[in-house]
Amino acid sequence: MAKARKNTKPREKETEWQERVVQIRRVTKVVKGGKKLSFRAIVIVGNERGQVGVGVGKAADVIGAVKKGVADGKKHLIDVPLTKTNSIPHPTAGEGGGAKVMMRPAAPGTGVIAGGAVRTVLELAGVRNVLAKQLGSGNPLNNARAAVGALSTLRTFSEVAEERGIAIEKLYI
Repeated sequence: MAKARKNTKPREKETEWQERVVQIRRVTKVVKGGKKLSFRAIVIVGNERGQVGVGVGKAADVIGAVKKGVADGKKHLIDVPLTKTNSIPHPTAGEGGGAKVMMRPAAPGTGVIAGGAVRTVLELAGVRNVLAKQLGSGNPLNNARAAVGALSTLRTFSEVAEERGIAIEKLYI
């Protein structure tokens, strides 16, 4: 007699990814029979250790839209170089649609000085000390994309030294 198998699927272990829903919008599409309702969710996914992504999901229900947003966010992950003080290596700026975001490194103990979606992106990326400012549009999706764009342009000192073909010590001279 065969043994009854317990659930053979490997259980999803406690994931280190954190998800935060920034916005949920009810959107309508006008079709022949009337209006078709659906939901759009903007989700930011990060592991607080230098990886973050912004995802958008649309579905007929909120839960489905959030799940799709999480999957989309994990597809669009970027790596963020962090300093020893959990800050960014140098000032940077990014654009997304009509939104512009400026970021500057800050001294230890400053915290995350940022607003809206930019704050969420920075927190989930693992940045602890930074000054950021949103300029232009107040749209959360464009601001989140601008923040991710700014973080993706960051380079470490060793990367810059390697590109220039010199030692890190000679970078400051």
